[in-house]
Amino acid sequence: MGIAEWAIDASPDVLARLGVSGVVPSESTIRRCLQKLAPDELDAMLGAWMWLRTGMVGGRRVIAFDGKTLRGARDVAGNLVHLLAGLCQHTGTVLAQRAVGAKTNEIPLLRTLLGTLDITGAVITADALHCQRDTAEAIVDAGGHYILTVKANQPKLRKALTELPWKQIPVADRGTDHGHGRQTTRVLKATGIAAGIGFPHAVQVLQLTRTVTDHTTKRKHTETVYAISSLTVTDAAPEQLASWLRGHWAIENRLHWVRDVTYAEDHSQNRTGAGPQVMAALRNTAISLLRLDGHENIAKALRHNARSPHRPIKLLLTS
Repeated sequence: MGIAEWAIDASPDVLARLGVSGVVPSESTIRRCLQKLAPDELDAMLGAWMWLRTGMVGGRRVIAFDGKTLRGARDVAGNLVHLLAGLCQHTGTVLAQRAVGAKTNEIPLLRTLLGTLDITGAVITADALHCQRDTAEAIVDAGGHYILTVKANQPKLRKALTELPWKQIPVADRGTDHGHGRQTTRVLKATGIAAGIGFPHAVQVLQLTRTVTDHTTKRKHTETVYAISSLTVTDAAPEQLASWLRGHWAIENRLHWVRDVTYAEDHSQNRTGAGPQVMAALRNTAISLLRLDGHENIAKALRHNARSPHRPIKLLLTS
């Protein structure tokens, strides 16, 4: 285990700053210690610590929630480990995480996680799975707002959104991005829905049309995404809503992709019991601390900190 290797190589003064004196713990000791931690409680404590270090986007705290399965990892009953996490869009720090039980799913767990946070005035973004009436009610009742993607799991709602007079609605924002051998053009339209659409507290609808052109094949793919929000035009302009919607999708690149690729999470040998969730919580913390330190490239940041043991110690103790 890399933690044990680092500890063995660390000098006594470095270990002393972490409260370690005497014999350096072995790999098996560290592993048993991590396995005995209560993972949900650890996540709650780390999330509360990070909460104090988050910032605002457009004058609001904006939190993106999304789930990730730890492939190859199993809980005590032999089920795959699936974690739901909340990411601060502004800082890229992880504010909450909880394991999704084998007998449930992300939908009720999101409401449970939200109940542990003070989301007064905050904006919650989530994918189509969480476009649920009970979830919308829970967010607004807690003083927050939502931006929820609408897809086929809500067929009547999606049909109502597609039938709005979009041709008569002017373009609110347009932008083009280049990267990964592709060009992506986004066209945003937004409209208020004072008459309502039968979904709790929904007062604004977004239509985001994305056209992706592959530079090599020249092929184009167009997708239209709809989202609803409890924020009025006065609360947040369409351009701001679109920014927060794009920020939600960034959770894949800023968190899940980093854990998969940079940390090789799915190849971890720590695959049973509480270990996988505990290690995911520690990876979240490391990513969060590096983001707070101004690093966007986490792989480069890890190499930077690996060159001197004093750097990660300072980061941990002064963040």
